[in-house]
Amino acid sequence: MDIEYEEFSAKSELYRFIQEKLWLMCEETSDFYAILSNAAALLWLELSDVNWAGFYLYKGGRLVLAPFQGKPAVAEIPIGKGVCGTAAKELKTQIVKNVHTCRNHIACDLNTSSEIVVPIISAGRLIGVIDIDSPKAARFDEQDKAGLETAADILANFYKMPV
Repeated sequence: MDIEYEEFSAKSELYRFIQEKLWLMCEETSDFYAILSNAAALLWLELSDVNWAGFYLYKGGRLVLAPFQGKPAVAEIPIGKGVCGTAAKELKTQIVKNVHTCRNHIACDLNTSSEIVVPIISAGRLIGVIDIDSPKAARFDEQDKAGLETAADILANFYKMPV
């Protein structure tokens, strides 16, 4: 797979690029963990002002750390705890403009100032979440939400339930 990385002037163009590359990565293998590994790298490389990009997968009633780029993170998160656990519980994207004023934030990197978490849902079931942190306050907006929700839909489309 030969992917060219480039700079974009508009977020909508950037997310179209990310979505196209993600789709190609998903078609390359049926191994969901390999897909998530490449997806974490893609998000890390393409999104500016990001200090953590990755995934948590839903297993046994909790979120378990999956492929990511960035500093070490919490290995398991109960549903409903932290921004990731809230997104998983509510099945709704969470945007936190300032994690320092968020009572429910789990701090892994003290340099993080804002966060977005997008649930990945397949056939009405929670698969996991996309979690992206930034050292910049108010880094994420509705364009990021829309772009990452489409990315989550692409991932859900290629998810195969464990046997």
